[in-house]
Amino acid sequence: MKMAKINREDMLELTRRMTLKRNCFDRIAGAYLDEEGFVDGTFNKHFQKLSPKDQQVNLNIAKTIPFSDTNVQLKEYDFGEADRKPGSIWQLLMALKECELKNDAMLDVLYEEFGQSYQGSGSYAVYFFHGSYDVPLKAGDKESLWESEEVYQFLVCAVCPVRGDYEPGKPECGFLFPAFKDRSSDIYRIDVFAADGASRQAESLRRILFSKK
Repeated sequence: MKMAKINREDMLELTRRMTLKRNCFDRIAGAYLDEEGFVDGTFNKHFQKLSPKDQQVNLNIAKTIPFSDTNVQLKEYDFGEADRKPGSIWQLLMALKECELKNDAMLDVLYEEFGQSYQGSGSYAVYFFHGSYDVPLKAGDKESLWESEEVYQFLVCAVCPVRGDYEPGKPECGFLFPAFKDRSSDIYRIDVFAADGASRQAESLRRILFSKK
């Protein structure tokens, strides 16, 4: 599990597509877990079918991950060969990206991993967002061109404490997969977020991501 530097401009380019007018997300899924790691409920919805208010709430949650303090709160790690074996979390994330979060059975496997290994400070929610970004070419003077270079498909995960009637707080940790590096997808890297003071939660998240199967 090696670390690499994240280019802040790459992250800012992504967050500019995380607004109501320029929304890059098409699906949101997630689970609510109690403090003992048992799932209280799950959901899986088309993002555009949410009300504008709920879209904005969830955009704010998702945006926290790439908009965080680069290389301090948000750090990049690589998936080594041992981390990509059959049955690995990397393989599961790749499959969830390809199916655009439309497979509840695979999501349930991931929720179970959280329930077994994640060390929250109480009840929490695990949110998953699937997005796609048509990465524009850039001219030599860095002005955007209309032509597309590639379509970057990605997942954002945000883990939030919950209170009351499943009311989420600010994300305490999460990730962006695949990493968006040099304005392109890097499926062998992942950007992992940890809020200030959430080192215990972040460490348990890293154990989930890089546990050897």
